[in-house]
Formats: sequence, structure tokens, C-alpha cells
Amino acid sequence: KSWYSGGCMLTEHPLLNAVIFASLGIAVFAVAAAILLKATPLKLWRELVEERNVAVAIFAGAAAIGICMIIAAAMH
Repeated sequence: KSWYSGGCMLTEHPLLNAVIFASLGIAVFAVAAAILLKATPLKLWRELVEERNVAVAIFAGAAAIGICMIIAAAMH
């Protein structure tokens, strides 16, 4: 019997579980970020690098943090 009595446990090795869940979280974030890039009506990279648009940078950062918080809450 495992020492861990609740939640989702993939393996008996906590470090391996952490790596699996971190990889899954990064993959979900990448998909969500790609969808966000397609949904925005502007060229995000051009606005950030060439135009140095601070408002777009704040939007991109807030969106990234929001997506990460949702993924973390779902995986917790």
C-alpha cells in the first residue's frame, strides 16, 4: 500500500510525478499560448520587439500568468 492516500498518483516516485505533471503543464500552456496568439488580431512578436509596445507586453504577461494559474489550479 502506498504512503500517499489521496489525489492523483501516477507512480510511487514523487520526483517522477513532479516531472510528469510539470511536462504536462508546460504542454498545456504552450497550446493555450498558441491559441491566444491566433486569437489576437495583431502580430504579438512584432508589437513587442519592434514597436516596444508596453501595453501589449503587459497583456501578454497577464495572459501567461492567468493561463498558468488555471493550469496549476486544475493540476492541484
